[in-house]
Amino acid sequence: MKKHAKQIFWNASLLTAASLLMRTVGVWFQVYVSNRAGAEAMGLFSLISGVYGFALTLATSGIQLGVTRVITEAIGKNRPERVPYAMRHAVGYALCFGVGSALLILGFARPIGLYWLKDERTVSSLRLFGISLPLIALSAVFNGYFTAVRRPYKNAASQVFEQLVKIGASMYLLAILLPGGIERTCCALVLGGSLAEIASFLFGLLLYRADRKRYRLPKIACNGSEERKSLIRISLPIAFTAYLRSGLLTLQHILIPEGLRNSGASHASALISYGTITGMALPVILYPAALIASFSGLLIPEMAECRVQNSPRRISYMISRVWSLALLFSIGTAGILICFSNEIGTALYPGTAAGHYVQILAPLIPIMYVDTATDAMMKGLGEEVFSMNVNVADALLSVILVWILVPRFGISGYLFSIYFSELFNTVLSIHHLLLISHTPVRLFKWVYKPLLCIVGATTAVRAILEVTGFYIANTALSILLHVLSVVLLYLLLLRLTGAVDREDVAWTRALFRVREK
Repeated sequence: MKKHAKQIFWNASLLTAASLLMRTVGVWFQVYVSNRAGAEAMGLFSLISGVYGFALTLATSGIQLGVTRVITEAIGKNRPERVPYAMRHAVGYALCFGVGSALLILGFARPIGLYWLKDERTVSSLRLFGISLPLIALSAVFNGYFTAVRRPYKNAASQVFEQLVKIGASMYLLAILLPGGIERTCCALVLGGSLAEIASFLFGLLLYRADRKRYRLPKIACNGSEERKSLIRISLPIAFTAYLRSGLLTLQHILIPEGLRNSGASHASALISYGTITGMALPVILYPAALIASFSGLLIPEMAECRVQNSPRRISYMISRVWSLALLFSIGTAGILICFSNEIGTALYPGTAAGHYVQILAPLIPIMYVDTATDAMMKGLGEEVFSMNVNVADALLSVILVWILVPRFGISGYLFSIYFSELFNTVLSIHHLLLISHTPVRLFKWVYKPLLCIVGATTAVRAILEVTGFYIANTALSILLHVLSVVLLYLLLLRLTGAVDREDVAWTRALFRVREK
């Protein structure tokens, strides 16, 4: 158990470092684009991205999780010779759906832009999005493979490479196309992203070709029908529910600006409000999630292996540890962002309401982060259909709330819909995981103590600042120093109150010990 925990820890540490690097660079780039292009351009780009999200879901069609599950089960059953057959069928599956989705978005870009998004400036960007869809589907196959064979550093390397290419290409294209207006700005961002996806696919292909020598085809050839059936059995149910959920989310993205206009806002101001939340505030809220996302991705093969080996005790132990870490981290993160939201918003996006929305959305962080980890664990345990059904219900609820509330209450109605749907999703997911795992919940230690600790830490730091006159400045260095002060005090209070006890400390120390060879 400790060996597996240590393996997850070190792999997640690697992915976290890479993810934090990418998100740091990504947030910097987001700030750069927002400050140069403006909130209206970010709102229009978010509107286009909603349609692209559905096309991307169609292109991948659940193949990444399918590959991870099938290859993990083959290795767990000591049948590594089945891996090449699984990959061969996965590539065919990905090409079928990737090419199909590209043709659809290329063929219907104009009617979607004119009649759904109701903005002709979106048509060119939608067409450009179709370029990279087949290659994204193939990249999902590679990502699923590297996750299954416990070589996450290759996924991390590919993602870092993609981010660097995206930023470089986008900045170059923005310099050329930005003077042409908002439409060309969106085209520059889309084309930069497409070029990055192409580069990422080529990089991932090279990594896979170097790695596939570990799993050669057996001397006695077969058609791999078992792997094909397993891929379809796992991927298609996920795909169908993902289509429905993604379609609902796309509808939600379309309804929000329309609802804001119906509430009395102009087209431009509706895009500005929408762009401020989705293009400025939410990236700040989701930036610290790199840690949770890294652990969550690695939990899928670990949980799948536990299920194959029928290890309920290990499953319960892992769930308990993951929830404990997720809550300690997310509650602290939420407190820090609430405390310093105005300073962070002013430093990153001067002259906008980004800080105000960060403060409003920050209390959702524990709910969002725990839900991410819970969904990953349920997928590993074979409960992906239930997870997707909950996500579909969540998306449908969001659409209904947006349709009813936004035209009446404007942006406040949209914010309420975010809160209500996130709570709905997380509560159902946690309840189901508790039912199938029988994991004991330590609510006082996991929730109440960290909550008291972060309130105490932020209040104390603010009080010390007022007494000493050492007020926080709206600069990155000043904000960082004050955040570090809160983090150190928060960690100290966690230890003093027993939110982190001796068992937790011993477990953490064990993770840092040199691994046995």
